[in-house]
Amino acid sequence: MTIQIIECEQGTPEWFQARLGIPTASEFSTVMAKGEGKTRKAYMLKLAGEILTGEPAESFKSAAMERGTVMEDEARDAYCFLKNVEVRRVGFIRNGLTGCSPDSLVGDDGGLEVKSAAAHIQIDRLIKNDIPPEHKAQVQGSIWITDRDWWDFTSYGGAKLPPLIVRVRRDNGYIANMKGEVDRFNDELAALVETIRKYGVEAKAA
Repeated sequence: MTIQIIECEQGTPEWFQARLGIPTASEFSTVMAKGEGKTRKAYMLKLAGEILTGEPAESFKSAAMERGTVMEDEARDAYCFLKNVEVRRVGFIRNGLTGCSPDSLVGDDGGLEVKSAAAHIQIDRLIKNDIPPEHKAQVQGSIWITDRDWWDFTSYGGAKLPPLIVRVRRDNGYIANMKGEVDRFNDELAALVETIRKYGVEAKAA
């Protein structure tokens, strides 16, 4: 698969168009959910709708997203200062029928994922000093899609609390399992889209 870097600002119409109809790393935990859960099905239906209409299911930047962007910028600056590195901001990276929106790429081998957190959540994360399990799929997914060796997970609770920075190394076993689940999801998605397209043809014929 060819890695394609799409330069755009996240949350813009161009960004929504770039990720239209494909599972992204931020939803890989949903894709990997055991069984046929409602959340996984809802995500598949959403992507099918995007493919069939050519329109993103979401096309606006909410107030919460705006606040998250401000916090992300602060967290990125703190990370660069603490690690003494420069980072590259990108909009979206596509690899075959998958993609991700890195908060930054770091050098030639790494990347950065930033999560903002309320004070009590940040304190809990600092005590545990590890990546929260619910974000593992997204981080390993980003490593897989970008073909990199590591990803720094940063949790940021504002300037009055220390940031949490955890380096996550590439887990090839986990990624192999993830790839299998994503491929299965994409096969089911393609079959669903084809069923709906045939439904339209059969309805016209009738």
